[in-house]
Amino acid sequence: MADKIQKTDEEWQGQLTPKQYQVTRQHATERAFTGEYNDHKVDGVYSCVCCGEPLFDSTAKYDSGSGWPSFFQPIDSKVVEEEEDNSYGMKRIEIHCKKCDAHLGHLFPDGPQPTGLRYCINSLSLDHQERL
Repeated sequence: MADKIQKTDEEWQGQLTPKQYQVTRQHATERAFTGEYNDHKVDGVYSCVCCGEPLFDSTAKYDSGSGWPSFFQPIDSKVVEEEEDNSYGMKRIEIHCKKCDAHLGHLFPDGPQPTGLRYCINSLSLDHQERL
């Protein structure tokens, strides 16, 4: 992976929609069952909306019933970073894009096998490229 991408808030705001900026740069969460990729079933790769880094493959996507796109693993463990998140009186693991620090969502230990993990990701933090 290349060096970490660093931009000013103004640069991010110029690149992203207001909602994408709010989620990826200000750590907001989109409402459950409203995201573009929650029920998305097209084969391909989900990348970071901020930097284009490939993050999740559709073969690892599943319907968790949570209202957000869910994956049982990233494409590579080196593309995401984990950070403890104690906001709103909850103890969670926040997931960031390692390349640009975009907030993606949260990680929970209640996913399916083979990992038992649920990467619960905001649609607004993702782009999808269909596999040809």
